[in-house]
Amino acid sequence: MAKLRVGVVSPEREIWTGEADMVIAKTVDGEIGIMPNHAPVLGVLVEGGVLRVKRGDEGDLVAAVHGGFISVADNDVSILAEAAELGSEVDVARAKDALQRAQASIEADQEDADARLQAKRAAARLRAAGEEV
Repeated sequence: MAKLRVGVVSPEREIWTGEADMVIAKTVDGEIGIMPNHAPVLGVLVEGGVLRVKRGDEGDLVAAVHGGFISVADNDVSILAEAAELGSEVDVARAKDALQRAQASIEADQEDADARLQAKRAAARLRAAGEEV
């Protein structure tokens, strides 16, 4: 069976590259699943989304992805994220603390867009790490 060649990068570093059976990402138009021989597509990734790369016997790779783009062509999938972090790299205690601080800021000021963004990012990091949010 054909495989996808997947690359996940952010401005800071290359997050992960390798082969996969399927990639699932959340775009502004909804969740998209990419399998081998998928039609070319370009999508805008949501802020605070979770990327799942299905790798068969190796298990899923999960990452918190904060904005950016997904590009698919000729079984090549490029995730160009504004910021991203593998679930295995997430400091769960720090992410929980960040989520609590952001939620407290939102309670104090419902219009605090910065706090809402921080809450989305912290929640995505926790979901990528396999934590309930």
